[in-house]
Amino acid sequence: MSAAPTIARPRLGYGTNGFADHPLDDALDVLQRHGYEAVALTLGHPHFEPFADGWLDRAIHLRADLERRGLLVVVETGARYVLDPVRRHRPNLLDDDAEAARRVAFLVRAIEIAEVLDAECVSFWSGVRPDGVDAEVAWRRLLANLGPVVAAARRHAVRLGLEPEPGMLVETVADALRVRAELGDPPELGLTVDLGHCVVVEPDGVEGALRAAGDLLVNVQVDDMLPHAHEHLELGTGRLDLELAFRTLAELGYDGVAAIELPRHSHAAPRIAEESIARLHDVFERIG
Repeated sequence: MSAAPTIARPRLGYGTNGFADHPLDDALDVLQRHGYEAVALTLGHPHFEPFADGWLDRAIHLRADLERRGLLVVVETGARYVLDPVRRHRPNLLDDDAEAARRVAFLVRAIEIAEVLDAECVSFWSGVRPDGVDAEVAWRRLLANLGPVVAAARRHAVRLGLEPEPGMLVETVADALRVRAELGDPPELGLTVDLGHCVVVEPDGVEGALRAAGDLLVNVQVDDMLPHAHEHLELGTGRLDLELAFRTLAELGYDGVAAIELPRHSHAAPRIAEESIARLHDVFERIG
């Protein structure tokens, strides 16, 4: 009698941007205690300053710690004020040359850190179109500025995950696939899909978005949302069909990281981490 086929499932993780009130070691302790298998590490304050002196030694030490704990890692680059203390998420890849160069340098450093950590990928987004810049100009800037980022990923053998974000130039999976096609379909460039975003902007919902991403999917972020607002919510408090999402991931054979993404919930991180993984395990039980 042959053995039952093994069904692929994601490796459940939690984003450090949802543990902003914890030192990184304490956050990892909590996640390990609740059975998480991965962490999504957001570069910047308070957990990992990418341009600080000694960043390389810090990365080497962290890799050893993650290996000891048995945790996979994804590098996230969405910290609000990592490059500017006043302007949230700026500069971005759509700004003028001098400004965008700072974002490019940050993403290249993220790639260098990811190589040391042996991370699953570096996740990033396009950014919001600056005032006074039309969509065509913004698109050309995005493609031009992604050139050195993709080249760095190739040089360091690191995967990239371009994340569509509501309100940004690259807003949907279709937009991300267009970027990839216009860059010549570089193998280093995959996609990050935030399940909550699918409720807000994806015309074919979460199933359609995941199937469109297909085998280009390198990272999944997990949160709930309501259709009218880009606001990350605890699982079960929005309109996301969580069971459909994870059934689709299973059918796609996705076994990468799927990490809880709740950047405004640090005040209750230990409780939410415990409740979130329990809810996800319930989903896994229902879909087999």
